[in-house]
Amino acid sequence: MPSPKPIPIFDGHNDVLLRLNRHGGADPVAAFLHGADKGHLDLPKALKGGFAGGLFAMFVPSPKRKDSAGGEATPQVSGSVIGSDPAPPAVEIAEAQRVTFAMAALLFRIEQESQGRLRVCRNARDIDDCLVEGAVAAVLHIEGAECIDVNFELLDVLYQAGLRSLGPVWSRPNVFGHGVPFRSPSSPDTGPGLTDLGKALIGACNALRILIDLSHLNERGFWDVAALSKAPLVASHSNAHAISPHSRNLTDRQLAAIRETGGLVGVNFATAFLRPDGRHDKDTPADLILQHAEYLLEHLGEDGVGLGSDFDGAVIPAELGDAGGLQILVEAMRKRGFGEPLIEKLCFRNWLRVLARTWGNSV
Repeated sequence: MPSPKPIPIFDGHNDVLLRLNRHGGADPVAAFLHGADKGHLDLPKALKGGFAGGLFAMFVPSPKRKDSAGGEATPQVSGSVIGSDPAPPAVEIAEAQRVTFAMAALLFRIEQESQGRLRVCRNARDIDDCLVEGAVAAVLHIEGAECIDVNFELLDVLYQAGLRSLGPVWSRPNVFGHGVPFRSPSSPDTGPGLTDLGKALIGACNALRILIDLSHLNERGFWDVAALSKAPLVASHSNAHAISPHSRNLTDRQLAAIRETGGLVGVNFATAFLRPDGRHDKDTPADLILQHAEYLLEHLGEDGVGLGSDFDGAVIPAELGDAGGLQILVEAMRKRGFGEPLIEKLCFRNWLRVLARTWGNSV
């Protein structure tokens, strides 16, 4: 009997542009198109695992800071750190813009050289066309808005370039608000919420119909967005706080607010956000991903849950390995009794629904 056709996966978050920008070698475009041993995501791995597209993050790492001995500590990247260390150093706007432009240009070069195998998508119809034609659908996303000026002029420019999703903060403070620190166990209520400028940014994103990503916002920032935004509430790569009491995860009250707006949560594969003990451990069972998915389904309904892998930004279960292992997760859904219509919703249809509604277009 032939194997079922692979279910396409639309993914809420990856950091492949960060990896390629930092460690892609002399030709990061070729590294993505032809594949490499390192990293979770490239074109061959995407084709193997049914990775059909997702939000491609542009994330600016924090600068190095002095350690207690006066030397330079390692800069944090987009993954997570257990503990209660002080927030990573702030990023200057000039550096944030330089890195953001470099990552956007990298994605456009990949698109140009991919011969149609990857396309930057600006509306839901573009994504649907990619699903039909077997191309990877890439949506430009900002994780931490340090590159955006106080007049939002660059926001307009980036929108015209293809930006369709933005997280106001990463897990550090900026002029827009306060990111939730990486702590486990911890409540997500860790400090002040959005600044006045951050509240204005929410209005600017609503006006352009840019998706506002709640992942990395602390709880007060979450409620600020909930009070201001006219769009569905979306956390692109977060999990259930009731299972894993990490500050990055969402409480039942937050999940109820997301459900009320017809929003979505993308289940994060990062082991620190899956495990009750918050450890970075690749030997974590992939089954925990489905435990979080089931919990979120109970609180959000079958239209409110998607996937948000955090590929290339976190430690993920070794059982999956990388994007090439995504159909392992699909098979695990089947063994757990998920029907095919629900699997399709979790894997891609829910993301297409919420994106189309947020962007004001249809598939």
